[in-house]
Amino acid sequence: MSPKIISLFNQAGGTGKTTLTQNLGYHLAKRRHRVLLVDIDPQASLTAFMGIDPFNLEQTIADALLKDIPIPIHHDIYGVDLVPSNILLSAAEVQLHSAIAREWRLKQALSPIQDSYDFILIDCPPTLGIFSILSLVASTHVLVPIQTHFKAFLGVELLLDSIRQVRERINKELTILGVVPMMHESRTSQGKVILDGIYEQLGPITSIFPAIPRAVTFADASMERKPVAIYEPKHPSVRILESIAQSLEEIQ
Repeated sequence: MSPKIISLFNQAGGTGKTTLTQNLGYHLAKRRHRVLLVDIDPQASLTAFMGIDPFNLEQTIADALLKDIPIPIHHDIYGVDLVPSNILLSAAEVQLHSAIAREWRLKQALSPIQDSYDFILIDCPPTLGIFSILSLVASTHVLVPIQTHFKAFLGVELLLDSIRQVRERINKELTILGVVPMMHESRTSQGKVILDGIYEQLGPITSIFPAIPRAVTFADASMERKPVAIYEPKHPSVRILESIAQSLEEIQ
């Protein structure tokens, strides 16, 4: 079976993208899949959430992108593997702008190891810059977390246009896997209106996964460097994350 390489992408910040990457990776691993998480964000939040200090790393994804060396992998963290990042990736961004065939660097770095995994989840930065492009070029699918908030919803058209451009110009196989409504507040009128808007605008073109509610548990679990299912196994969001992971098993 060919690996599913999924970019979790939204140019807006604060959508819960990193939390979703960490937790979906954990649930896929619990379902006996071989999972690799890739942190390609200079903020290195995913690396920190997985319990690795970004400031004490000898090698990160930046080395694989710039030096043509094997991609560095930290093995078996809560059942998943991780390619870490740190702030030095910001310097790599400048160097990549003059690199030959820069759009293909991540795809080339993943190529030697990708068949060792069933799922590779890439945590993209909250920008439309080079690292997001590298991720979309390397991916088979893109999963879009969207906060059910008016400001976050305003950027949807730009986001979809960015994906369309990559698909038309570079990666014709890229498929929008779906949208995950994040930080949903069902008791507020804005939350309900925006969730309805997501279904109305995006439902005809892609799948809408179950909404994940806003909960302080996610922040607490991240601070403890644990997936929510380990930090608070009975939290209602655990069942939602499990159902999304199960849905990912069915993608072609």
